[in-house]
Amino acid sequence: MTDPTETVHIIGGGLAGSEAAWQIARRGVPVILHEMRPQAMTAAHVTDGLAELVCSNSFRSDDSETNAVGLLHEEMRRLDSLIMRAADENRLPAGGALAVDRNGFSAAVEAALEAQPAIEIRREAIDGLPPDDWSSVIIATGPLTSPGLAAAIRDFTGADALAFFDAIAPIVHFESIDRNVAWFQSRYDKPGPAGTGADYLNCPMTRDEYDAFIDALLAAETVPFREWEADTPYFDGCLPIEVMAARGRETLRHGPMKPVGLTNPRDPGVKPYAIVQLRQDNALGSLWNMVGFQTKMRHGEQVRIFRTIPGLEEAEFARLGGLHRNSFLDSPRLLDRHLRLKAAPRLRFAGQITGCEGYVESAAIGLIAGLFAAAERTGTAMAPPPETTALGALLGHITGGHRNVDGVVRSFQPMNVNFGLFPPVEMPKPADGKRLRGKQKTIARKKALTARALEDLAGWMAGADDL
Repeated sequence: MTDPTETVHIIGGGLAGSEAAWQIARRGVPVILHEMRPQAMTAAHVTDGLAELVCSNSFRSDDSETNAVGLLHEEMRRLDSLIMRAADENRLPAGGALAVDRNGFSAAVEAALEAQPAIEIRREAIDGLPPDDWSSVIIATGPLTSPGLAAAIRDFTGADALAFFDAIAPIVHFESIDRNVAWFQSRYDKPGPAGTGADYLNCPMTRDEYDAFIDALLAAETVPFREWEADTPYFDGCLPIEVMAARGRETLRHGPMKPVGLTNPRDPGVKPYAIVQLRQDNALGSLWNMVGFQTKMRHGEQVRIFRTIPGLEEAEFARLGGLHRNSFLDSPRLLDRHLRLKAAPRLRFAGQITGCEGYVESAAIGLIAGLFAAAERTGTAMAPPPETTALGALLGHITGGHRNVDGVVRSFQPMNVNFGLFPPVEMPKPADGKRLRGKQKTIARKKALTARALEDLAGWMAGADDL
């Protein structure tokens, strides 16, 4: 028997937990959201705010036609996502990306949840498995799950969680950046939805300056690993810059320091050998994030080396880079298609602990978990979103993972949403009958994938109208 008045408990007030609470409560089902901060803090959080952004302030590309994460943005907006609403309300200029004022964003999410009468927020830690009389629980504690709860989950499932390191980029005070050296410009002057085409501060480097910078990175003293961290791998989408530098001297020039799509107005005839970009980090414009400069160097080394970058010689840092360990479930083995723990279906998991990576992806899985929990409470049948959608593709990766040809799970690695997770799409034939090649073919394929996704999402939403 289902009972729509029976409470759903959500453990964790990050992006996934906040989104799940919103989706459940707006369907009339009561929610208790348990958040351990400020009673207990983590190694990465600095406030007690719900949905705090601990790393970058960027939700990445907002292009819903040719980018998978931009498509995920659009799908979530169509499902009345609180996280996307708060992000749009606190948008900052960032070219084609969706960057937000992190404090305004967190405050907006918390205010919306506090104003929702069906939601009760309890500031308390849940240090073990939830009580047996909690018949519907979403665990959305993220990669920084408290040791007690993490140990309880591990003991209950009999499985070791996956783990890898995630690194944090430094933030610089705007007034300390030399604007006689750095200039405002987005790559290819792309304005994006909240920008002007001049949304990044760019610091140019000559080849000699770049070579000296790489030498300094390779020689820098880094934070030593603890014994229990020694075998933990990195997530390739968020490598520390010194690790990237160690993979080859030109790696950074083809990554966060690539000099393409930018022209120094003070010396337009000379192309910089490399460029360091900074992106606005708060609404006031007083803080700027060093794009792609996550690091595990010691703080003193960071200050010394980053002040060798032209334009940052007098840089003052509001926050230096850091490193934290992330843990994830072996979700394809442990969770069903509705994100329920197979061994205990009253427990659902959502967010980064399931093995998705990224703010938007975490919130998206929270959204889906919330819909599933609300449907269960109201006695409504709800199929997972189609795998042709960004939501469905991401869910499919988490609950299906990588498989060998015989169907056995080979390996499961945390992943951002990307078009490689989508089923193949039939390409429309060009009107002139000519075959598309190269970049034109790639763009056409992406547009076909996104068009199909939004069409299939609409059909899935129509089938879930009763929820």
